[in-house]
Amino acid sequence: MNGKDPINDGVIAVKNRRIIYAGKRSATTNIKANTKIDAKGKVALPGLINLHTHAAMTLFRGIAEDLPLRKWLKKIIWPLEAKLKPEDVYDGALLGCLEMVKSGTTCFADMYFHENMVAEAVQKSGLRGVLAEGIIEAGNKKQGEKMLKKSVDFIEEFDGYAEGRITAFLGPHATYSCSPELLYNICERAFDLDVGIHLHLSESKEMSKEFEKKYGSGEVEFLDKQGLLKRHVLAAHCINLSRKDMKILSENCVNVAYVPVSNMKLGSGSPRINDLVDLGVNVGLGTDGPASNNTLDMVETMKTATLLQKLIYLDPEVLPAHEVLRMATINAAEALKLKEEIGSLEVGKKADIILIDISKPHLKPLHNIYACIVYSARGSDVDTVIVDGKIVMENRQVKTLEEQAIIEKAEKTTLDLLSR
Repeated sequence: MNGKDPINDGVIAVKNRRIIYAGKRSATTNIKANTKIDAKGKVALPGLINLHTHAAMTLFRGIAEDLPLRKWLKKIIWPLEAKLKPEDVYDGALLGCLEMVKSGTTCFADMYFHENMVAEAVQKSGLRGVLAEGIIEAGNKKQGEKMLKKSVDFIEEFDGYAEGRITAFLGPHATYSCSPELLYNICERAFDLDVGIHLHLSESKEMSKEFEKKYGSGEVEFLDKQGLLKRHVLAAHCINLSRKDMKILSENCVNVAYVPVSNMKLGSGSPRINDLVDLGVNVGLGTDGPASNNTLDMVETMKTATLLQKLIYLDPEVLPAHEVLRMATINAAEALKLKEEIGSLEVGKKADIILIDISKPHLKPLHNIYACIVYSARGSDVDTVIVDGKIVMENRQVKTLEEQAIIEKAEKTTLDLLSR
């Protein structure tokens, strides 16, 4: 993912959590290893990065089905979230981490409540996370102030946690759920703490129209006037954008998380990715939460992402396979301020590596490796996962988590939650 051609018959060497060699086997000399992985019949690539999710919402998978966003949120999801306990979030997040490991995601950007519990799940699973404690005001000023303080406290406690595998952002939920005053305060705190901001932006045409009617401008223009877009911003969805909105995002170097499956399932629409990319906007991929997707499978998301854009533009050349793979790796790393550390297999970078078994019938014959990964592969084809130089899964066996125990606990927790 560094712009060079794929390497055939290659070797990757890792020492002290970083890549010290990535190249042809024939060019290696004097490399001795304590642990060797025979990757014959497999392709090595950077670990996939899920740029927008709410991992603990595995607990709500299959509960709120076939509904538009507003009803989905207000009638089912928000009432259930009001009953959540910290230990529930831990159980849900741990199940989410297990699912992501098994489908090749090594890093994910998460925004939710009780995010300290998500941090503990990241620590236990061995994954990498960019986490934000969610901030929702919803007309209650004191609640907004309290949640901002909690988000700041989370950053101060957990940024750099889990041997440096956790990075912390501020997490205002959205323009419609945070007042202008609260958003301004969040912007100031982001500057003071030198952290990124992760929020939902323009995720529903209906909500965007209501916002414009209330404040006299669209969401993007409003945030630009507030100065919030001057910070490092990760904006999820970005569906209903005018050309002017797109230019504002480009001028402010805003990073966009494209979440095609969730947007399609909720009937919300889709961003015009080609237009954003042509303007120089950095775009990555996310699954959104497993209540609106209903999986955390980034391999599935890559295929959906490219097919949807081809349909929107009625052009098969839009968003080719190699570009969508960049969105799931190096582009996403840039969006998380981690481009110098992860996102490509290069000497000096952290060893976040996955191996996909390409010896299976549905991946043969192999003519184009990018097409093989994006159009033919499945999350279950991921064989090995390495994060921070440590083997998290090998031969489909997860080494850091007890799979069956986590599944059973999450099911029990969900039943208890629904009974409250």
